[in-house]
Amino acid sequence: MTSNSTSRHQGRLELTWTDKDKTLLSTGDGRYDYTFVDPSDYRVSEVRLLHEVDRVEAPTPEGRPADLPAPTHDNLLITGDAMHVLDALAKIPAYAEKYLGRVKLVYIDPPFNTGQAFTHYEDNIEHSIWLTLLRDRIRQIRPLLADDGSVWVHLDHVESHRCRVVLDEELGERNFVAEVAWQKADSPRNDSKLLSTSQDTILVYRKSESWAPNRMPRLAASNTSRYQSRDGDPVPWRDGDATAANAATHQSMVYAEPQGHRVGDSPHVRPLRRAGEE
Repeated sequence: MTSNSTSRHQGRLELTWTDKDKTLLSTGDGRYDYTFVDPSDYRVSEVRLLHEVDRVEAPTPEGRPADLPAPTHDNLLITGDAMHVLDALAKIPAYAEKYLGRVKLVYIDPPFNTGQAFTHYEDNIEHSIWLTLLRDRIRQIRPLLADDGSVWVHLDHVESHRCRVVLDEELGERNFVAEVAWQKADSPRNDSKLLSTSQDTILVYRKSESWAPNRMPRLAASNTSRYQSRDGDPVPWRDGDATAANAATHQSMVYAEPQGHRVGDSPHVRPLRRAGEE
């Protein structure tokens, strides 16, 4: 009897679309003029020079904390097509020396592809065009990233699921860090045609395992500033979860109105606890 447990499997999970094997060129002035071309087209490898049009400088503020990173004086704000800008940073020696393999963080805000009309870019983009634009930019961004760098892609629900598959292909699914929900509204929109959404999505990917989150230090005041005892207890307190399993028999508590009247026991609320107590 022959076992097929050692048979080799081929293929992987991937997203396909029209003209995925081609590159998208933007040749319009002020608006995208989409042209699918072969990756070997000479226009794909064309590198355009950057022209300085203005310079803005500001003095270092007095009293600036000494533990902050040293101020920089040669930052760039570039307007133009992202394809040409990224190529310039990676291939022009003066810029490549500074940016190639040294960028710590890239935040991109591509068109949401929602079908709405915007002045500065076209948002109603056919899926194949949108996906090709995204993939091509990610391929240009990756060489610029430092080993401990990361990419943050800001989207809404329309394209985020497709975007994640593309990012898995280009950056590696093992380098997926998180899908962050960014709250953009505090109240529902009553004019929504379907469901009112209150958040956008930020997909976070790292360049390699060298990346780690840069956490802010916890302030000592954070332990005591929010939860203070009104009866003079010197031990800091904190609130617990809003609900608890078996609270009816183990963690009941008494509510009291501001006037001090007893309201009754709540079987679904944890009591306040001493800080550090579980």
